[in-house]
Amino acid sequence: MNEHHHFTSRRAALKSATCGLGYLAFAGLAQVEAAASKAVSLLAPKPPHFPARAKRLIFLHMRGGPSAMETFEPKPELDRRSGEKTRGNRWLTPSHWAWKRRGESGLWVSDLLRHQAEVADELCVLSGMHTDISNHTPAMLQLHTGSFQFTRPSLGSWVLYGLGTENNDLPGFVSLCPPVINGGANNYGSAFLPAVYQGVSVADIRTPIKDARIRNLENSRLDSDQQRQQLDLIQSMNRRFGQRDPEDTRVDGVIESYERAFRMQSALPEIMDLSKESQATLEMYGIGDGKPSDNFGRQCLLARRMIESGVRHVECCDEFWDQHKALKKGHEDRAAAVDQGTAALIKDLRQRGLLDDTLVVWGGEFGRTPDTSQKNLDGRDHNANGYTMWLAGGGVKRGFQHGATDELGSKAVEGRVHLHDLHATILHLMGLDHKGLTYRYAGRDFRLTDVHGRVVDEVLA
Repeated sequence: MNEHHHFTSRRAALKSATCGLGYLAFAGLAQVEAAASKAVSLLAPKPPHFPARAKRLIFLHMRGGPSAMETFEPKPELDRRSGEKTRGNRWLTPSHWAWKRRGESGLWVSDLLRHQAEVADELCVLSGMHTDISNHTPAMLQLHTGSFQFTRPSLGSWVLYGLGTENNDLPGFVSLCPPVINGGANNYGSAFLPAVYQGVSVADIRTPIKDARIRNLENSRLDSDQQRQQLDLIQSMNRRFGQRDPEDTRVDGVIESYERAFRMQSALPEIMDLSKESQATLEMYGIGDGKPSDNFGRQCLLARRMIESGVRHVECCDEFWDQHKALKKGHEDRAAAVDQGTAALIKDLRQRGLLDDTLVVWGGEFGRTPDTSQKNLDGRDHNANGYTMWLAGGGVKRGFQHGATDELGSKAVEGRVHLHDLHATILHLMGLDHKGLTYRYAGRDFRLTDVHGRVVDEVLA
């Protein structure tokens, strides 16, 4: 009599035993294990949708709204009609600075920005910018998140979600000296994206970056081994809690953020220590006690050090470009604070071979009007209808100006670029399709540009 031996796999046995309950338990454990694996990989580098021109992003945020008529777009007709009455008790206001064509490209840059004038041939100036609202808080939220009406993930969070990060010991997205008002943490928040994609803030707009202390980074009571034991206990409880709903990524985000914070204790202070930079580098950035350029220069140098170490996106922030009156002194003060560090960052990235694949963005949440209610003609109000920003590096044309406002600078009339278009173009340069970078939440797919935006092909190199 021949005996036939049937070999049954463990999976099949579990599936058949006790009406398949064993198999269901096994499937549940596998799902938990997959979710745990997913938590580890949430910030892992991801391939772009198509070959990227830029691997990193630095945003130099000029909070308050710089005046295009004082920086990158001369208006001779405005100067000629200076003092002419417009609407109500308002008068056309001339530029307060002389203008020159700069570099081989011949870009117009005023004497207000003498250092940026030196790097004019690296800049791609967008003079047809416009946005939807002219109040600071909603305009800043739209600048950072694409929406002024709802809480949405920030640009940096979308970039991190789309591409991940290349350094396991540092945040993927850092906001240096962000404002505590005008949207506050929402400007670098992740909203409904997993929490690991939100930005890490360092100091705030009221705190000089040299005095920055990152909260909860140091532990004065426990050494590294003891902290590791404590963290292992907490993480074991987090993982058990996460097993209740393996599809919910929020606990994954907490677990990853705790682990990254533990590793950051040694990595981040080293990056923020500028003592190993040469004196020549510090002077190039305008860093030094008592110098008006010290704070923003430090931010720009830190941005270079961070992206050099694998941080995906860094934002540097300055205020207060909001001169309804005393514009001349106010813009002079802001230029003294940011101009040297901004130009130094461009030069430094270029000489280190980083500018070609690092996209730098400069600008505010809107611009300024051509007229004022100040009888001394020394002020400008908010203008969302036409203003200037610039891009550099990362696949954009060099020494190039795109778009223009009308003869007085009231509104964009040529090469109009809406904020949604700017966001679409930034994502495109980083290898991301703004229509394809989506996240499903509350029953629908969301994206940074919502249902708007076009890539501004005219500025692509």
